[in-house]
Amino acid sequence: MSDAVTHERPGDSITSSPTQGIGAQTKRDDAPLSIMHVLAPGEVGGLESVVRSLASAQQRAGHRVLVACVLESASPHPYVASLVEAGLDARIVVAPGRAFSRERAQIAALCVESRADVMHTHGYRPDLVDAPVARRLGIATVSTIHGFTGGGIKMRAYEWLVQRAYRRFDALIAVSSPIRDRVMTSGVSGARVHVIRNAFVAPPASFLDRAAARGSLGIPESAFAIGWVGRLSHEKGADVFVRALAHMKRAENVHASIIGTGPSEVDMRALAAATGVSDKLHWRGTIPDSYRLYRAFDAIVLSSRTEGTPMVLLEAMAAEVPVVTTAVGGVPDVVRSIEALLVPPEQPAVLADAIEAVRQEPIVARARAVAARRRLDEVFAVGPWLEQHEALYRSVRRRATADGAA
Repeated sequence: MSDAVTHERPGDSITSSPTQGIGAQTKRDDAPLSIMHVLAPGEVGGLESVVRSLASAQQRAGHRVLVACVLESASPHPYVASLVEAGLDARIVVAPGRAFSRERAQIAALCVESRADVMHTHGYRPDLVDAPVARRLGIATVSTIHGFTGGGIKMRAYEWLVQRAYRRFDALIAVSSPIRDRVMTSGVSGARVHVIRNAFVAPPASFLDRAAARGSLGIPESAFAIGWVGRLSHEKGADVFVRALAHMKRAENVHASIIGTGPSEVDMRALAAATGVSDKLHWRGTIPDSYRLYRAFDAIVLSSRTEGTPMVLLEAMAAEVPVVTTAVGGVPDVVRSIEALLVPPEQPAVLADAIEAVRQEPIVARARAVAARRRLDEVFAVGPWLEQHEALYRSVRRRATADGAA
């Protein structure tokens, strides 16, 4: 991570006055942008992958990109390390607990240093705490709504607060149509909500072949291997997957892997023991670049209760691994029945039947996986994804400039 540095951007013609604010700057419409992404990252997850992929692609396109990571401490963090490895300007904003004033001060300093045209926030905390800082400085604000987690009273309270905060953003990006529809019911103008589905950005490291991936995970070649990847939390439905394993009629030689950690892990291990599937289930924890191992599996399973556009699904499509998934959120926007087996949520017996169908008809399952790869290339390409973001940024920056000059 670099110290504060002042950068000049080639081709910029910038004029500002003390009354205009940082975001109220005049520059050519086609000049490179200064983009500041803000998130409070976990160790691994779809949101984190999207931000890294988007920031990297934007930097390669010639924009100046800074990624601010709000963390409890300045201790080394695997996600920040992955940003640095990708060649990004990654900054840690240290804000333990509810140190919101300290957080805002650091965010304001980064806004000034980077001369940001746009602050792009990801997640409840940056939406609520950090975006108002940018607005006070005259910087346009955009938030990507990656999904709603639901769950307990605390999380529902956060969701209520953030949906009110959405009304103040210059633009909102919904990663699926259902998310857009939900946001609009909370009083946000439809003109400010834009559906931009996640794209698949080719990862720097390639997929391992089946033999190498199985060797890495210790999966016997003869086993029917099932992979589940995600955060162990209520919305991801790991409990539904565990119960589905208990419902499988052909349970012999099943080797199931859960890749990920989270607050529900202790409960999930207890559930596996109670349902008698502990001998079939292997807890892998967090694996950096876990997508490289997907070809170890005969099926990737998503058992979520809610989703946006899950990156695990796009990664599985890229690996050409058969997918069994609940038809929730943005999932039906990504895959159809010709590309994956879609089942209703909260029905472990139905999920088990779908997994068994992959085992019983591997040729048909393989054909779906090939079709899914083809759809990924045709519909979820990086180029249009970047163009949509850039067009939106330029639109809101012009609006912020006009407001600052008024």
